[in-house]
Amino acid sequence: MITSEQVLDVLRRVKDPELGRDIVSLGMVREVRVEGDRVALTVVLTTPACPLTERIEADIREALQALPGVRAVDLRMTAQVPSHARLQTIEGLTIKNILAVGSGKGGVGKSTMAANLAVALAGMGAVVGLMDADVYGPNIPEMLGVSRIPAPRDNRIIPAVAYGVRVMSLGFLLPPDQPVIWRGPMLHSAVRQFLTDVDWGLLDYLVVDLPPGTGDVAISLAQLVPVTGAVVVTTPQGVSVSDVGRAVRMFERLEIPVLGVVENMSGFVCPHCGQVTEIFGKDGGRRLAERMGVPFLGSVPLDPRVVAGGEAGRPVVIAYPDSPAAQALRAIAQQVAARISVLNLQEPAMRTSPA
Repeated sequence: MITSEQVLDVLRRVKDPELGRDIVSLGMVREVRVEGDRVALTVVLTTPACPLTERIEADIREALQALPGVRAVDLRMTAQVPSHARLQTIEGLTIKNILAVGSGKGGVGKSTMAANLAVALAGMGAVVGLMDADVYGPNIPEMLGVSRIPAPRDNRIIPAVAYGVRVMSLGFLLPPDQPVIWRGPMLHSAVRQFLTDVDWGLLDYLVVDLPPGTGDVAISLAQLVPVTGAVVVTTPQGVSVSDVGRAVRMFERLEIPVLGVVENMSGFVCPHCGQVTEIFGKDGGRRLAERMGVPFLGSVPLDPRVVAGGEAGRPVVIAYPDSPAAQALRAIAQQVAARISVLNLQEPAMRTSPA
């Protein structure tokens, strides 16, 4: 007779490749049942965007099928995103992780990156919000094809929803051509309201699109809430890399972990002949990551369909899901989610929030 304890002993040999610990001690193995020669169990991953789901599932099946007497394995894979430990201390906040997307300069495709990362994570099964904190250029509504938010409810702002993502932007509240000429206190107040007065509901990830530069909005965000981590976006050329390097140092000073660097507009692949033209140079993002001692998350090729999708309100991961740019963005989203899981595991007080 096979026992549940034998099953758990076998599974203690299976490690999560990202977290480096066995899946039993991580609390990922649930609902183990043994019925004769059949073993049934549920494995709860730390993110639905886990890039190694298939590998973990294969390792589990291989380990169990090597157990004498096991003829069938009924394995259910699911996910429950852990909360950042310090976010749990904020009363009334139902956001598990806050992900800042910044660049230190404009024109690198930061907002496009934030929108596509949010939509990609939602498409993988996570509950995602997108906060457009780029108050000087609030373009997220246009990129996601939404123009208004629902009526307030119980004195709370209700976010719009696009492609499964809950969205809030100053762009919903201002006339299209009205500039935002605000100084520090007003910017701080806007960030606070977007965090506390919007009814986000329970979120696995709140993606925050920061404005260019290293100024008030990023500082306010860091002062108001513990940010789980930041993704820094650059293009390959030296001028961009120099400015984005300053953004990396800004996040470090604000004690926000840098999850990694993304190189956008890496190279243009001719759709007719397949030749790659490095319009903005090559490998600047990778060199920046190496110089700063942070991970390099990947490159997104220069593709007119990214622009077309953004202008049509359909992010490229939705409009052209099989394109190289969309595939790169989904892979980057998976890496970001995995790195957040690793960070949360390293937090001494980290515990999983209720699903």
